[in-house]
Amino acid sequence: MKRREFLKTSALVVAGAAAVATGVPLVASADDQWSSLKTLDKHQADTLLKMTRQIFPHDNVPDSAYAKVVVVLDTDAGTSPETAKLLKDGIEQIDTVNGAGFATLSADQQVIVLKKIETGPFFQKVHATELQSFYSDPEVWKILGYQGPSFPKGGYLHRGFNDLTWLPNPPASASPKAS
Repeated sequence: MKRREFLKTSALVVAGAAAVATGVPLVASADDQWSSLKTLDKHQADTLLKMTRQIFPHDNVPDSAYAKVVVVLDTDAGTSPETAKLLKDGIEQIDTVNGAGFATLSADQQVIVLKKIETGPFFQKVHATELQSFYSDPEVWKILGYQGPSFPKGGYLHRGFNDLTWLPNPPASASPKAS
């Protein structure tokens, strides 16, 4: 490895480690992630991004988290011609429902369009992919306040989840005494 490559790699490692240590999410903007797309074009990716934001809306989650779902769909489309056709046809469909491109519609209009197609295979494909990939993303977990799976951290029992103080009138025997 040349000195220049070593310095560049080292700087990236240090920046990444610092971001992880400080809890700063390592997310790029949605447009940065479009450069890696193999099957979808920018318009299709932008449309799917808007669609994923409407299916599972979270105001405090950045577009970059939703863009990861689009990347998963793109990867799937790259390996499956059926998925590529389903996405292409579905995007064309939602672009023409209201006579304007889906991504240019207001949020309320986008929801109306999605309700019209929610039982179809295109919506179901995007919905299922988003459900699986979006809510499996540890960066999304952090934003939503989910600590992640308990098993690698020793389970819930000894991490403050062994009491029932969150109930309106818990029996004294149900919660350990505070120390």
